[in-house]
Amino acid sequence: MAHASEDVRQPLVLLVEDDPQDALIVQELLEDSGLAVRLEWARSVDEARRALARLRPQCVLLDLGLPDAYEFSALSSVLEEAGDAAVVVLTGLAEESAGLAAVTAGAQDYLVKGRVEAEWLGRTLRYAMQRKQAEQAAVALHTARMRAKENARLERGLLPTPLLQEMPLEVASRYRASRGSATLGGDFFDVVETDDKVVHAVIGDVCGHGPDEAALGVCLRIAWRALVLNGMTGVPLLRQLERILRAERAGSEVFVTMSTVVLEPDRHTMRVWRAGHPGLLVHTADSVVLADPRQGPALGLPIEADWEEDLLELPEGGGVTLYTDGLFERRLPGDPPRWLGEEGLLELSSRWTGLGSEELLDAILADVEAAAVHDAAADDVAVVHLRWKDES
Repeated sequence: MAHASEDVRQPLVLLVEDDPQDALIVQELLEDSGLAVRLEWARSVDEARRALARLRPQCVLLDLGLPDAYEFSALSSVLEEAGDAAVVVLTGLAEESAGLAAVTAGAQDYLVKGRVEAEWLGRTLRYAMQRKQAEQAAVALHTARMRAKENARLERGLLPTPLLQEMPLEVASRYRASRGSATLGGDFFDVVETDDKVVHAVIGDVCGHGPDEAALGVCLRIAWRALVLNGMTGVPLLRQLERILRAERAGSEVFVTMSTVVLEPDRHTMRVWRAGHPGLLVHTADSVVLADPRQGPALGLPIEADWEEDLLELPEGGGVTLYTDGLFERRLPGDPPRWLGEEGLLELSSRWTGLGSEELLDAILADVEAAAVHDAAADDVAVVHLRWKDES
């Protein structure tokens, strides 16, 4: 069939019509309509489905009375394959009610054969394509709003307000979602103070990122807080969290890295249990040290091993930064490219001694982003800084 236009920049219209005479009439009407389009012709529903997959047109002009269709089966088949294309149906003179029903079923508009003029046809197709674009924009906006609401709910679960009572501790935190996903991942943290004036902190990372991982992270974070507030800590705490993980995870391959930390009331002693998680940064007024406490396996791995407590000394007025691996598993420019790693993170962090907690995290994140290669697959990042306040 001759095309109404040969300019590939113009909209492509797929005509699904078994009658050659009717198809020729549509072609002539389009040529006289003032609407510049390219026209392709399919003679059956089966041919239309193949053409839709191959051509991806902007509009489909569909005859409801095809020989290989029954009632609205042609419309259902075309809508299933149409994707972004607007659909306008053609009905006979005695079937105008079918056109209205087709619009109710998902078509953008309908035309009655024998009553179509060139200008009317062009206007109908133009409006149908604009209406389809508006519908898609509305769906995209609704999806974005729902995703934002879901992210907000997940964020409240993953990144709660620290539960402190009397101890003079500063808590600063930051979260960066994966660049490859609009949804929060499974990184989480929490900070609580128990009645004995001991401050407990946790940071964890569910392998993978997406809504399932985020939901699992929320579950583990809430379980951690509840268990800690009921007096559990150390190895018994990690064992209970691993039991919960095994019960709640989607598959046996899912594991979680975690560090749980206890800051004693003397403001110098810090106890750490590490389950496959990265190290931590210990800050003084003029230096930063990368601490690498003893560690056991990540939670959920089929490994017969246990976790050990490690004691760290926190300097006077010192602080500690906990983070997930997304902060330092970044590629640096070069040939061959290198990884930032924890040593590189330490070097960057050492530039910013003397800053307040909030300013410190902003500076570290800005330096990491500036130093690393832009990577759409970069992992989620959670980082939290704890520092005793100066009460002098």
